[in-house]
Formats: sequence, C-alpha cells, structure tokens
Amino acid sequence: MKTIPRAERLIAALDLASAEEAKSLVRRLGDSVSFYKIGLQLFMADGYFGLIDWLTRQGKKVFVDLKFFDVPETVGAAVRGLRNRGVTFATVHGNQPILEAAGREKGEVKILAVTALTSLDQGDLDDLGFQCDIQKLVLSRARRALEAGCDGVISSGLEAPLIKRELGGRLLVVTPGIRPVQNRPSDDQKRTVDVAQAFVNGADYIVVGRPIHQASDPRAAALGIQATIAAVFSA
Repeated sequence: MKTIPRAERLIAALDLASAEEAKSLVRRLGDSVSFYKIGLQLFMADGYFGLIDWLTRQGKKVFVDLKFFDVPETVGAAVRGLRNRGVTFATVHGNQPILEAAGREKGEVKILAVTALTSLDQGDLDDLGFQCDIQKLVLSRARRALEAGCDGVISSGLEAPLIKRELGGRLLVVTPGIRPVQNRPSDDQKRTVDVAQAFVNGADYIVVGRPIHQASDPRAAALGIQATIAAVFSA
C-alpha cells in the first residue's frame, strides 16, 4: 500500500438531508477535511451525482457508500457507472460472486467490502442467523474480499487488529463507528472505538459523522480529530 497522506485518513460522513446542506458543511470545514463519504441519505435526495462532481471540483476525495447488494451483473454495472467520476472508494456487500463482479468492474475505484456493520453486536448477528463469533465472521469476509479482488474492507476498530495480523497490508481497513467521546445510550453505533485506538488497532482510515456535523463548531471538531491523528502518526 502507498503511504496515505495523514490529512486524508479522516473521512467525514455527509449524512445530511440535502446536497445543499452537505455543501454548506464542506465550506464550513474548509481545509480541515479533504475526504468525504456520501451515503444512502443523500442518495435519496436530489443532486447526489452533482454533489460528487462538486466535491471533486473542490479538490476533495469522495467515498460512495451505497453498499451495493444485488445480483452480480447489476452490481458490476453499478460499479462500472462510478468509473471516471473521480470516486476513490465504493462499498459493496454480499457473497463471493457479488464481490468478484465489483472487483472486475472497479477500474480506478477502490472497492471496500462490508464485513459487519458497527451498529450490530453479537446479539444482532444471532438474530440475523449468523451463528458464529463476530471476529470469525469479519475475518472470513475479509479473506473472501481479498480473494475477490477488493481493495479493502469496512470493519470496526475492534476487529481491525485481527485483520491486520492475519492479512497484513494487503487490504485497506476503513473504520466507521468512531466516537471521540463516550458513546451516548441513544447512539445506534454499538461496536465503537475512539480516534487514537482505531489507528493503533490498524485502521488506515476512519469515518466520522455525527461527532463532526452535530458539533457546535464542526471545523474545530474536525481539527481536533486531525490533531489526534497527527499525534498517533508522529509517535
């Protein structure tokens, strides 16, 4: 893996109601964030692809987090549609043929396979019919993602050490569910770590949403996270 610019290790999630709200936040954050994730909430609003183009014109990197999950031919076509748009990452969910279809069509887009959502704990997985240890499930999916030609995985910081220990630097690890402070009881993220622990555990990138865009001063919140990242990588 190439060395990742330190400032790009923070991916801010634009989980907002409209493209205009997203642009307003990006302007407010300025140079404190250079990488943005846009997901399903904005996809269901007007202007999703226009927002991608606008972000790339601002010199920002873009992570399309739509977790493509459909028959392989459809997923491959969807991934192919992201090529030549300046998209850096895209997420895919599903079985081996789905991941392989995404890998074949990715072009310059890096494909990230979802392992287990950070909003799920062991009880939730049991309810879904996954009668196995969550770490075994995540590692199995990471291995399959590598075999399928994916570039990385979405993984909790709790499982990142296992992935790095078993697979080394062959897969990028992108970690959501980052909480710079103690999680609130109402928060839907269950398997969380803080900024420093995520990177100590082996994450290559972190995705941070509400702790930035719900902060009283989003730019200050982002700069605080960047300062923590700088301290981790200068230690």
